[in-house]
Amino acid sequence: MPERTSYDAVIVGGGHNGLVAAAYLARAGRSVLVLERLDHTGGAAVSTRAFAGVDARLSRYSYLVSLLPSKMVQDLGLRFAVRKRTVSSYTPAVRDGRPTGLLVGGGEARTRTAFAELTGSDREFTAWQRFYGSTQRLAERVFPTLTEPLPTRAALRATVDDDALWHALFERPLGELVEETFTDDLVRGVVLTDALIGTFAGAHDPSLRQNRCFLYHVIGGGTGDWDVPIGGMGALTDALADAARRAGAEIVTDCAVTGIATDGRSAEVTCDQGTVGARRVLVNAAPRELARLLGEAPPPPAEGAQLKVNMLLTRLPRLRDTGVDPREAFSGTFHIAEGYRQLEDAYQQAASGGLPVSPPSEIYCHSLTDPSILGADLVRQGYQTLTLFGLHAPARLFTADNDATRDRLLAATLAELDTHLAEPLAGCLAHDADGRPCIEARSPLDLDRELGLPGGNIFHRDLAFPYAEPEDGAAEGTAPARWGVATTHPNVLLCGAGAVRGGGVSGIPGHNAAMAVLEEG
Repeated sequence: MPERTSYDAVIVGGGHNGLVAAAYLARAGRSVLVLERLDHTGGAAVSTRAFAGVDARLSRYSYLVSLLPSKMVQDLGLRFAVRKRTVSSYTPAVRDGRPTGLLVGGGEARTRTAFAELTGSDREFTAWQRFYGSTQRLAERVFPTLTEPLPTRAALRATVDDDALWHALFERPLGELVEETFTDDLVRGVVLTDALIGTFAGAHDPSLRQNRCFLYHVIGGGTGDWDVPIGGMGALTDALADAARRAGAEIVTDCAVTGIATDGRSAEVTCDQGTVGARRVLVNAAPRELARLLGEAPPPPAEGAQLKVNMLLTRLPRLRDTGVDPREAFSGTFHIAEGYRQLEDAYQQAASGGLPVSPPSEIYCHSLTDPSILGADLVRQGYQTLTLFGLHAPARLFTADNDATRDRLLAATLAELDTHLAEPLAGCLAHDADGRPCIEARSPLDLDRELGLPGGNIFHRDLAFPYAEPEDGAAEGTAPARWGVATTHPNVLLCGAGAVRGGGVSGIPGHNAAMAVLEEG
């Protein structure tokens, strides 16, 4: 039960962004209450023993860290760390009837050799270096702005200070830049995948939603690196909950919020335990849920487009490409059916209402970098985890029969993986205490039901470019507007992934909502 009847801030939702906001506000001396409908905090950033009787704590939903600012970890005194991956990616391929692949990692000389062996020259590697040199400069300039008041479009363009790059990434479909820069189909596909994580779009989509997704995937930390959370994603949210509590915030779980009423100056939040008053309400939930709680018309429907699969193996499978060790190939991002043409074919097939014939996906092994998520016995026996994220699986494909469609897509995805393995993956799967294979899959509709993600959209809605739209006047408006967390109600703020500069495991919307509250006084 809440200890008080009224608070400076009531936060709806105990996911990582809500916990960040709670910690910052409580540290500033505000009275804070976090209400979470589930029996635990963490939202989509949790570690779970997914398989009966098996001592493995998997990052069930979100699984890597890039956008979390190190400043936030330091500010809040979090007992949390990440570890770098020595390999960026491995993409298997068949060239001239021979199994091969592209390994990116292990040092510049090795990567250059891998490019040359796959493509026959140094051209693609040189283009790769130039391309990612540009994105790193972009990251160094844009990432620090994410925890500052929202810049105008003109101000961000001046910060980027590269008109050609701005035009290519902020004004033209990404496919144009990819095709101008690279010639090899597989290399083009590896680049494009960062634009399609949870985003249903083609390379030339005029909406530029693929560009926005790509931007957020290459600017994290000012480097674009995607790191492994030590102890799994739950280690982060457990540390955030501890930080919030240490600062004096109250956290009540098993308490679903059912309504918010506000007159713009004060608010009442109704939940399973009753009604509490608040000067401000911060909503760590999707815009759809915010509208429902306020009794307002919902925003346009959002749609997710991914299949998430967690697995535990007794050992890693052998690869058809004998030139690479599976321990290297799976420690980075292992791309399946993600050539440039394959990605476009899969998109067109799904857009036409069918499952992709060759489902694209990417896989990585958390336990190779961080074995702490496994019990000591499993580590000694050589067990490993695999996390698979399937692309171009929009929610619309699952509406007729979610369970059957999910099972069909899972089977097709694993069959596509098997074409690059020297043995079936099924033979490597561990079994739980009931004798069942240790594999679980989630469709977009599953994520909607379990986490409240609208249509399974992991970003809550389409990502936005990290600037104020000219017509908003947001940079010159109220504090919530200046920080990109405003709603139509002055004292109700959006602190989840649906805020401007939301999406991913970043804590940025939570930080920015807290800064908006503190700025207003």
